[in-house]
Amino acid sequence: MTTLRYVLSLLTLLLAFSCAKTIKQTGTVTKANESPTYTRYVNTFIGTAPLLDPKIIGYTPPKDWRVWAGLVYPGSSLPNAMVQLSPMTEYGSGAGYEYEDTLIYSFTHTNKGHWNLCNIPVLPVTGPTQGREAFYSRYSHAQESASPGYYGVLLQDYRVQVDLTSTLRAGFHQYTYPSSKERSIVFDLGKANNPVRKWSIQQVGKNAVQGHQDVGEKIFFYATLSTELSSLEKRGEDTKKGLAILHLKDGGKSVVDMRIGLSFVSVENAKQNLESEIGDKTFQAIRKEADTTWENLLSKIQVKGGTDKQRELFYTSLYRSFLWPALRSDTNGEYTDAKGNKAKADFRYYTEPSLWDTYRNNLILLGIVSPEVTVDVIKSLKDVGERTGFIPTFFHGDHAAPFIAGSYARGLDGFDVKATYQLLLRNANIEGGARPHITEYIRKGYISDPDVANPHVETKGKAGVSKTLEYAYDDYSLAQLAKALGDTANYRVLMKRSQNYRNVFDPKTRFMRGRLANGDWIQNFNPQYPYYEYMYREANAWQVSFFALHDMPGLISLYGGAKPFEAKLDSLFTLPWNPNYIARNVESMIGQYCHGNQPDHEAPFSYYFINKPEKSQHMIDRILEELYGIGEDGLALSGMDDSGEMSSWYVFNAMGVYPFSPADDQYLVTVPIFEEVRWTMPNGKQVLIRKTGKDRALKSILVDGQAQKGYFVSHDLFRNGGELRVVTGN
Repeated sequence: MTTLRYVLSLLTLLLAFSCAKTIKQTGTVTKANESPTYTRYVNTFIGTAPLLDPKIIGYTPPKDWRVWAGLVYPGSSLPNAMVQLSPMTEYGSGAGYEYEDTLIYSFTHTNKGHWNLCNIPVLPVTGPTQGREAFYSRYSHAQESASPGYYGVLLQDYRVQVDLTSTLRAGFHQYTYPSSKERSIVFDLGKANNPVRKWSIQQVGKNAVQGHQDVGEKIFFYATLSTELSSLEKRGEDTKKGLAILHLKDGGKSVVDMRIGLSFVSVENAKQNLESEIGDKTFQAIRKEADTTWENLLSKIQVKGGTDKQRELFYTSLYRSFLWPALRSDTNGEYTDAKGNKAKADFRYYTEPSLWDTYRNNLILLGIVSPEVTVDVIKSLKDVGERTGFIPTFFHGDHAAPFIAGSYARGLDGFDVKATYQLLLRNANIEGGARPHITEYIRKGYISDPDVANPHVETKGKAGVSKTLEYAYDDYSLAQLAKALGDTANYRVLMKRSQNYRNVFDPKTRFMRGRLANGDWIQNFNPQYPYYEYMYREANAWQVSFFALHDMPGLISLYGGAKPFEAKLDSLFTLPWNPNYIARNVESMIGQYCHGNQPDHEAPFSYYFINKPEKSQHMIDRILEELYGIGEDGLALSGMDDSGEMSSWYVFNAMGVYPFSPADDQYLVTVPIFEEVRWTMPNGKQVLIRKTGKDRALKSILVDGQAQKGYFVSHDLFRNGGELRVVTGN
């Protein structure tokens, strides 16, 4: 009888998960007589599938290559949380989970999608463990389900149903074992997506364990179980191949709850985080809280019209836009600072944003929807700056400048603006900090690269062209903050430096081109060939030659005026990509334009500046339609999501507004894909975006009934509320 009840229960679970999976993949919409539930539009599997079509990629990937598409995880997280609880199908992969895999190795508690983190791996198992060296299980997508704040799967080899949910700093595992005998939980602490230096685990009491992983930074955990342990087995403690096994006592319920708190400070804080956020709440209660949190966030932007797929992509992209930066301070306010010391603050401490990517759009969206988080992110950057001497950058450029200057321009002033500004000035002027080669940049007005006879994709250099262009925009951004604070001397200097983009424009070839230290142009020049850091950063000359967000009229004049500029821009989107030019993170091509990476994401909007918005709209619509939610199952993205940058690009353009110059408090108006967008601001004001007309060619823009000159609208629309009407032709 017990066996029969188990089988019936399992069949019921599988049917439910199969139905849930169908909902996620088809974008089922809420019926008219139901309350709107925006979480049901989110498909967390979008971005986990591989991109395989050479016609989209631009080339045929070499054998065993998986192009960098998506790199997202399907597991549970809250907005900007410390914990991301997600399945691990391949260590060393971008986010640990790849849709085509058939084995699950563990469930890990941190994630970003950048080949790092994936800490504290655990896996419930059944049967004898003696003699086993590796633990994993087969699984099927038919027995897998996910939604914001939840993930579930059946581990086929162990017949264990796994259900996961989470809070800001804690994870909740629920394991339904096939029986109450021979049950174990593997803590595979020698593994993570960063090299593990050391690890430890100890049993505390009858049903709890605690420990840490050291991956260059220490991640501490404290976990409690709803059943007692019979023993804690350690194999090779502190070694990369080592692991620990929690053997559970036989008997009792077949459902086992494991609650686990994390901290980047101490075990004591991990325990406190767990007790504060989960305590003795049930799995169902925590899952409901997670769903409510996401529902409250997603429902701030309500859309009408569009197709099922467009709504699914919109809300999935909106969800992805609020996963990073991640919380790092504990419930008691403590965190580990940039020098590795324990600190405490009256604000929430967050990781550094992925500024090279997310300054363009993601952080602007965060600032509008979650201003309190954005202010704390800025305070966290300032905290790093005070301890190291410089506001941190991320990967390339100095894009804390447009992020902070733009946030201030849009009304976020709940931080020490003057002290933060002084740190940004250090970034902009002092060698050895956030801007490599800043001395050369200031002295020459550009950053040079060496003369290399036969450069290839991985040739080492300074990425001088990209740095010059990006520093020039960063200078402009910082100049706006200088002006707002009344620092006219630095404003003038920085505005003059913002014109340095002109110094890498070659009028003969009409490309942004590398220069030698003596000022000569680099002769071995192929504008179609991509480099990782020689002249260009993850790009070719085509992809960076339209970057002057702050001075598009000046850029157009370099090309000789509107007609030559238009012709060059047309060629960007029509000149075929050479399939022999293969760079792993330069893919998903429309001509030479690469939507699969960020360096040219502003290019589709450039037609606006020669009064041809319809040509920009044609490219925007093509990107929205052809490069998101693609592939056999509609679960692939055209490039790495990069902590929400790709997703935020979709969100803004689907709504019909885009922060073309993120340092400025205005938005370029495009044609939304929805008939109506109703956006509720944190202050309760509403912005209503309406599209009238049947075609996709922009004719006029009205704010509260008043026709606007040009194509931009002020942030006042979001600050004060109002109606934006986008009029197209019939």
